[in-house]
Formats: sequence, C-alpha cells, structure tokens
Amino acid sequence: MSRAEQPSRRTLLAAAVVAAVASGASPASAGSTTGRSTGTAGGSADPGPAAARHVDNRAWTSYADWRTGSAEGTRAIGGLRPGLVIAKAAGTTDYTDPHTGGTAPWEYATWTSPLHRLTVPATEAVVSWNARTPDGTWIQAELQGTYTDGTGTPWYVMGRWAAGDQDIRRTSVDDQSDGRSTVWTDTLAVDDAASGLRLVSYRLRLTLHRRPGTQLTPTVWRLGAMGSDVPDRFTVPATMPRTARELIVPRYSQEIHKGRYPEYDNGGEAWCSPTSSQMIVEYWGGRLTEEQLAWVDPSYADPQVCHAARHTYDHQYAGCGNWPFNAAYAATFEGLQGVVTRLGSLTDLEALIAAGIPVITSQSFREEELTGAGYGTAGHLMAVIGFTPDGDVIANDPASPDNASVRRVYRRREWENIWLRTKRYDANGKVRGGTGGICYIFWPVGPAPRQQRVLRSLGLT
Repeated sequence: MSRAEQPSRRTLLAAAVVAAVASGASPASAGSTTGRSTGTAGGSADPGPAAARHVDNRAWTSYADWRTGSAEGTRAIGGLRPGLVIAKAAGTTDYTDPHTGGTAPWEYATWTSPLHRLTVPATEAVVSWNARTPDGTWIQAELQGTYTDGTGTPWYVMGRWAAGDQDIRRTSVDDQSDGRSTVWTDTLAVDDAASGLRLVSYRLRLTLHRRPGTQLTPTVWRLGAMGSDVPDRFTVPATMPRTARELIVPRYSQEIHKGRYPEYDNGGEAWCSPTSSQMIVEYWGGRLTEEQLAWVDPSYADPQVCHAARHTYDHQYAGCGNWPFNAAYAATFEGLQGVVTRLGSLTDLEALIAAGIPVITSQSFREEELTGAGYGTAGHLMAVIGFTPDGDVIANDPASPDNASVRRVYRRREWENIWLRTKRYDANGKVRGGTGGICYIFWPVGPAPRQQRVLRSLGLT
C-alpha cells in the first residue's frame, strides 16, 4: 500500500465494518476449541479455558482430508505433500477473462469440502490456498456459508488464481452480495454485524481448470478459511514482554522501486505486501532463477521484488495487496506454505518469533501514532522479525528509503494497538476501520517440532 494516509479500495471493507459495529455489536462469547484444524487466536498461544475465542482456522491438507467431501473429476494424491488433482474432466466451460476480453474453453473438475461448523460464529471469513498451476491451468476457490438463522449465502468466488499471468489474469470478483453479506476483494463480511447475524458454518469449493485435450493439472496442497469475530475496539489490552529474539531476514525497500512497472499498482511505492512477502520467502530459502527474472530490466536492483509484485497482482483490485494471493505466492516456492489468519495479541506473535517464524502484519495509523515511522497510512504491510529485551517490536518495514534503513524498532504499546484494533481515527478525525490482527504466516512444509507446536496452538496445522 502507499505510505500516504489515503483511502484505498480495501478501506471500503473497513468502513463497512465500522458502520456495522458502531451501534454496539458485542464481541464473541467465550468458548472451547477442539479438533485438528480449528484453532483460536485469543490472546496467547495457550489462552486457557476462560479466554475469549475470536478466530477459527480450518484447512484441508492431508490425503484423508482430500478424500472427504464431494469430488467430480478430482482425486487425492498422497506422498510427502498430499494434494488434489484432476483425474478426469467433469466438463468443459468457456471463460471470458474480464481483464483481457478473451474467451477460451477450459476443462474442469471440482471438489467440495465437507461442512465445517465454526467454533467462532463469524462476521468475516478469508479463504487461503496453496497450489501449483503449470502453464495451461488455473483454479477457482469459492465459499458458501450458513447464517445463524439457518439460511445460506450464495457460492461466493473468493479468487481466480494462477501462479503466472499467461493463461488468465488472476483476479478477485467484485459485486458479490446477497444483501446480508458482501465480498470485499478477498474478505467475506457480514453487512450488519450489530444485528447479531453471523456465519456459523461453510463449505469450500475448488474448481481446477486445464486446457482441453491435455493431461495437465493444477495440484492443490492446502485449502482453508479463517473465520473471525474480533471485538469492536479503539484500543486493545497491553501485554507483557516474553521474548527477546531477532530473526535474520533479508531487507528490501519498496521505495527504491518507485515508478517501476506502473502497470502493477503504479509501481513500487504501493508494493509493501509483495516486498514483505519476498523478504519472508527468502528467509525460508526461497530463490528465483535467472530465467524467472529475465523479464525484469537488468538495471533494476532487487528484481525479485518486481517479480513478487507482478505475481501477487490482483487485476480486479488493481493492487498487490490481496492477502490470499500473497500467501499463495509464497507456496509457489518449493517446500513453503502460507496462510492468512488473525492473531489475538503480541503474545501469540512472540511465540511464533521464539520458534523462528517471522510474521507479516497489516496495520493502519496516523503518523503520530507510530513513533519513528515518519508516515501515516490507510493500510500497510511489514514483516515482524523480532522483539527487543524491552519487548519493543523489530520490523522490516518496506516503507523505508533504502534497504539499509528497512530494519526498524517500534514501541511495543503503540505497535500492538495499531495492529490489533478494529476502529481508529484518520487524519481528518473520521472513524475508520482497523485490521484486527490480520497477518500472513509462511512456514516450511516440514516444520521443526517447536514450530509445529506453536502453529498447532494457533489452529494452523
């Protein structure tokens, strides 16, 4: 996102949430969480039985998972990284790409998940996926929810995605609403949270596409969703420092890419999300080849950041900040996976850092609310890489003039509030929405035991 305090299309979601909760919607009630793939982020990595639950994570990743639900032309594959592939096309459809105007036929096959009942009745849901899409293939992810009154949503398209852009233009889909909930780029949100209406369950559907007459297939390794009902708040409770550790993460500035490839959201000044993603991908050992980077002007430094921008760009949103697209980009690197979720406190984030897992966080703030930032923003991503002995946040902030100045230390209390709150005042004194702890987490397919324990405690494995 741009460093400037300017409204973006994502702020439409934030404004809708503010309007919905302004009349006093109550937070989710406390409750317990069970099961392999559902989890919470309610204040600590081990919040205890009395802690409020605000987040439900569920993902299908195993061979047994892929053999559940309903398959039409797809089949599960085993191995070190189980997945879902096309076995035999269920049919052929014509797809007209809204961003090129071209129409082409595609064979397709589908998989529909079993019904998942949310442990936290949700006001919002974000779908994530990890997949390989060879040239000539692409996927579509959809969600159909059930409300508290027993009625259902339509099947909402949560993304049309390919790793490259030679077959289709990866895209979110606008103008999806049933008058009770709306899809805002990558987030399904209940329109009037104050009414008490919530999503209590959902199904996910994958449609795998390939060029007719070929044996090509996408492979989907992970499909899941994060449902949440975060308490309405301008401020959040303070936490006590627990971890002093700094991870060694590459440092990249988005600002040195100003004016480069303006077809991708006007160039580098808006590339906080892909720049942060590339930093964490490379922390885990992900590297791009000379062949993959051959399209970038050789005079440009850090061509991998340009590559990340191109390959996370959402042609409908007209930006690189689509959250699931960034998680999916990370998973195109061998041995990596990525999700979008919410955390409940800095204690959760500290537990991840202590286990060696950096986190990409989304926040919005006025310049005076974050000492040392030097800018205000309606939405910005940065990579949290550690904590000082005093508990302050160490972040690789891509909104820095050069790579050398990317590492920043931000005051703990200021930082946790701008990240975890759901409401804020902008530079003009108007009430705006906050991100409520949204983050991307990338980690290896085979995490170390300590990493596995922390991820499991957050419902991510």
